[in-house]
Amino acid sequence: MIMGSCAAALMASFIVFPVAMDSMNQNKPPVEYVDISNSKDPEKTDNISSSMNPAETIVRVDEKKSETTPAAPKVEISEVLVTGNRKDKSNNVAEAPVKNVTERDAIVAPASPIESRGGIVPDYEALGRGKPSDTAQANVRPAREAEFRAQAGQQSAMAADSMRPRVKRIIAEPVYVEPKSRNQFEDFDPNPVSSVTDKPVSTFSIDVDTASYSFLRASINRGQLPPANAIRLEELINYFPYDYEAPRSAKEPFKANVTVTPTPWNADTKLMHIGIKGYVPPVAEKPRSNIVFLIDTSGSMNADNKLPLLINSFKLLLGTLDTDDTVSIVTYAGSAGTVLEPTPASDKSAINSALNRLRAGGSTAGAAGLELAYLKAQESFDDEGINRVILATDGDFNVGFSSPDEMKTFVEKKRKTGIFLSVLGFGNGNYNDHLMQSLAQNGNGVAAYIDSLAEANKVLANEAGSALITIAKDVKIQVEFNPATISEYRLIGYETRALNREDFNNDAVDAGEINSGHSVTAIYELTPVGSPAQMVDDLRYVKDKPVTVSTGSDELAFVKIRHKLPNADKSTLQTFPVDADEEKSLARAGDDTRFAVAVAAVGQKLRGDTQLTSYSYKDAIELANSAKGEDEHGYRSEFIQLVRLAETLQDK
Repeated sequence: MIMGSCAAALMASFIVFPVAMDSMNQNKPPVEYVDISNSKDPEKTDNISSSMNPAETIVRVDEKKSETTPAAPKVEISEVLVTGNRKDKSNNVAEAPVKNVTERDAIVAPASPIESRGGIVPDYEALGRGKPSDTAQANVRPAREAEFRAQAGQQSAMAADSMRPRVKRIIAEPVYVEPKSRNQFEDFDPNPVSSVTDKPVSTFSIDVDTASYSFLRASINRGQLPPANAIRLEELINYFPYDYEAPRSAKEPFKANVTVTPTPWNADTKLMHIGIKGYVPPVAEKPRSNIVFLIDTSGSMNADNKLPLLINSFKLLLGTLDTDDTVSIVTYAGSAGTVLEPTPASDKSAINSALNRLRAGGSTAGAAGLELAYLKAQESFDDEGINRVILATDGDFNVGFSSPDEMKTFVEKKRKTGIFLSVLGFGNGNYNDHLMQSLAQNGNGVAAYIDSLAEANKVLANEAGSALITIAKDVKIQVEFNPATISEYRLIGYETRALNREDFNNDAVDAGEINSGHSVTAIYELTPVGSPAQMVDDLRYVKDKPVTVSTGSDELAFVKIRHKLPNADKSTLQTFPVDADEEKSLARAGDDTRFAVAVAAVGQKLRGDTQLTSYSYKDAIELANSAKGEDEHGYRSEFIQLVRLAETLQDK
């Protein structure tokens, strides 16, 4: 390349030519600055050129003796980012350390080669020394000249590249997209207002499940409100323990407590509150337990609030078992397997070790897991004890008989052999509440949702008897209303537990169970005869006008309860008349009644029920605050805080 004179390229500048070989760089002497621009003595310049390393000699050239050419623009490089170490030994190009991987494409090129009018100049002319002596001339060899050209070209390329504008890489902030929920809940419509003239009898199965409340709490704590069909009012109300009057013997496993109060959200209606408390056997009467943990270890359980929480939850339950109880562990994921053969509960080391080995992965072979779990329960069956499978899952059954009806039939068949099933739900986004409720109901068990270790402690430690010991099964409630005093009624909750009127006396029809120490609450809203709150018109064509009962008392209703003892096939009937003079003011009704009413009000508002349009969350909080009582475990205080959060979320 022919580009003009050497002097023009070197005008008023200092240029370093790093052309030394690797061997010359091992012990590099300090750089010397020599001004030869005004030297007229050839020997002096020759002596300098022969005594110094040309690669490390900086030459000052008198700008007056140079032909002027436009100077190259000054390039400021804010950062030198190249690959490799401090010095690349392959090309002797000094380099800076790499600062970050994403900027490895920023390469600094060497300066342009020195040019003259006739082309590339020899290194001695570029140094401004004139014609060298024979000694110096001998040092200039074609190989070195070629090397010089290569190094100069490399510097030129690097300089040109460094002048390119640096492109700033902009990485967009990640945008969080809420994953689409695959939670499944049973659809239902809220109970309607029924006319006593048209339908004087209400029949339903009790429900001791609490999963709906803990799922509601988990949703609110995530800053979300659950869908309306995830809110089952009876499970919200029954989540809390109530100090109802309890029975004194196992032969009478529960006792009903009925209270009538004004309705806080409607001055023209009344509330009938039915409370049932289960019998609590003495410790000496506690039966032995044969427990099989059926644990979902499929890939969908690989989250902190699923399998790890599940393992710690079962460890809490172990602390409540007696030494003569038996524990087995079965898992299912892709295929079912036995992790722990039937083992005495006293061998906690072996049980904990088996739990700690569990890992999540694979699809969900729910069918095979259920079959194996029931097989293990049958192997250790105790004729005089409790035989129960406890299924822990997020409800994602996608292998085997995954239809609810098919599983219900299987679980119902096993229930008749004396092996019951309880279900614990975990996680969110893949939670199949509908299937879990179906399994628990048909397995004579309880369905609970575990959203925290505190909830696990409540369900499996504080209320271990409620989780394991059934004191009555197939418990049904039927209420007949007196058309002389009550014109309309509405059952708050229990939509998925409704029974036909004839099912009440049919012992073949399955219903809910009540466990040791468990409390069950049902609330009716009643419209008295002549009340302006009546919503259903009277019939024009009625054969007989309604009258009071023959005793002459003004009964509001007649409550009937049927149940079977755990090993019985025939039901027992209990009845309780409800007199009008039993009505109390809400303030005198007691903490348990007032708190249950407050929970019922909040649940209806969260579902969007139209009966509470004029009743505010503030009103419900005030009522609940007045009814906290001792609140030993803080459940009622927690509820009040959740209501405050729910109000904020619903206002958004």
